[in-house]
Amino acid sequence: MNTLPVVQIRTTPSILNMDADPGQYSIRQPKAEVQLHTKPAKLTVQSHPIELNVDQSKAFSAYTGGNMIDMNARIYSGIQQNFLQNIASRVEQGNQLAAIHKPGNTIANIVGTDWKPQPFPETRTPASFDNVDIRINTRPPDISYDPAVSEMNVIVNKPEIEYQRGKLDIYVKQYASVQYTPPAIDMEL
Repeated sequence: MNTLPVVQIRTTPSILNMDADPGQYSIRQPKAEVQLHTKPAKLTVQSHPIELNVDQSKAFSAYTGGNMIDMNARIYSGIQQNFLQNIASRVEQGNQLAAIHKPGNTIANIVGTDWKPQPFPETRTPASFDNVDIRINTRPPDISYDPAVSEMNVIVNKPEIEYQRGKLDIYVKQYASVQYTPPAIDMEL
């Protein structure tokens, strides 16, 4: 029995080849610029001088009698007081002379005791530890404070982005083909 001749078909597939390199990103961002301005704090202290008042007028009045107006006023009031005391003393002596009938109440006894002179009025004031007045006037210092002020300015630089494309090569490495091989023909028939 004879077989039928068979046609052989041979195919080869097509092969595509891809050569790809990825793209590259380059990102660079410069540093931010910071500007800082500070106004320094300010402290102002203004002090006032101390006032010292010393009043020695009472002390000078006790030492020397003071000024003429005050000294004359003391003499005048002292003489007036001495005058009144002398009148009172003379009245007392007159009363003793009127009582001459009392024993030991003689003119010699009454007038004999009155031989001391009356002192001149004191021209000075009494001495005392309080005669010098000292007053100290102080004022607190004027203090003003201005706090420090800081200003910060930040300048942000944008990022610099660069992209370099990659390579994509697509090519046919092997083309598709179909081969037909006919059966061998027997020519002897």
